[in-house]
Formats: sequence, C-alpha cells, structure tokens
Amino acid sequence: MADAKKRKWLHVDQKEIVHAVRTAIAAVASLLIARLFRLPEAYWAAIATLIVMQSTLGAAWTISKDRLAGTALGAAAGALLATYAGSSVAVFGAGLFVLGVLCAILRIERAAYRYAGITLVIVMLIASTQRPWIIALHRFVEISVGIAVGLILTAVWPEQQQAAA
Repeated sequence: MADAKKRKWLHVDQKEIVHAVRTAIAAVASLLIARLFRLPEAYWAAIATLIVMQSTLGAAWTISKDRLAGTALGAAAGALLATYAGSSVAVFGAGLFVLGVLCAILRIERAAYRYAGITLVIVMLIASTQRPWIIALHRFVEISVGIAVGLILTAVWPEQQQAAA
C-alpha cells in the first residue's frame, strides 16, 4: 500500500512537463528579445509571458488583450499625470479612480483595470531619472514583447488537450 502511494506521488503527468518546457522556453525567449532591444527592465517581458502562457490560444488571447489594453492605458495615464500633475498620493489616487471609470466606460474587463493600475504605479511611483513618458514607453514595449512571444509560442506549439473519455 505504501509503495503504491509513493509511486503515485512520484508520477508526474507528461503534460505538465511539456507545459513547463513551453513556459520556460517562452519566458527565456522574451527576456532575450527584450535584452536584444536593450530595454531597461527586460524582466517585465518574461513576467508578461508567464502571465500569457495558457493551455489554449483562446485563453492566452483573452488575457493578452486585457494585459495590452490595461498596460497602454496605465502607461499613458502615468506619463500624463507624472508629467503634468506630479507624483503625489492624491494625483495617484485620482488617476487610479479615473482609470477604473475609463475601463468601465470602454467596457473592458476588470483584468485590464488591474494591469492599468499596476502600470500606473510603476510609471508614477517608482523613482527614476528618466522622463515619465520614456518609462511608460519602455514598460509598454516590454509587456508587448512578452505578450507577443507568449502568443506566438502558444500558437505554434499548442498544448495538447486531453482526449474526451
């Protein structure tokens, strides 16, 4: 009995191994591409790829649209606010609220609002010597690279679906 439990515990589903290989290859590829373009925070490309990697292209596409839309909105809002209104807590809070309302008006998913807020934090609140619009552009490109690599890998190497029983 104990041997059967031990063998079951040691058994790893081949599908999970393939998923780990796909994910690792995609994350490393996006990191290398971002470094090739000398993006200052290339690790964001790898993070975006990890978020995008899903079992199906449809699921990856859905999360990618939300991530891209949110990142674009957050980057634009962060650059505008930091440039013209400063980076105070009040300006940040107002910007976050406006992003939420804007996402609701545009009828985009809450996930997009979450990504917009994260990007707003990065652009507005992380100290940097670069201008806010440069930080915003880099952030958008880094995320876009990660999304593109994740989608391309998911399309050319789809995860095998379980056969229906």
